[in-house]
Amino acid sequence: MTWKGFWEAIASIFEDALFIPYDALRNMELSTWWGANIISWIFLLIGAAAFIYWMLQLNNFHESTDSTYTYDETH
Repeated sequence: MTWKGFWEAIASIFEDALFIPYDALRNMELSTWWGANIISWIFLLIGAAAFIYWMLQLNNFHESTDSTYTYDETH
C-alpha cells in the first residue's frame, strides 16, 4: 500500500460512509429548507447556550470578592 492509496482510502471512507447523512440533508433541501438546515440550527443553539453560560460565569467571577489579589509591600 502506497501513501496515495492510504489517503484515497481515507477519502473513500468520508465520501462513501461518513457523509451519507449530509447527502440526505442536501437532497431534502428541495422539499423543506428547515429540515435540511436542522443540523445548523442545532449547532447555533448549542453555541448560543455556551456563550450565555460563559458570560454568566465571567460575570460571577467579576463580582466575587473571595479572590482578590493585592500586592502587600510589607512582607
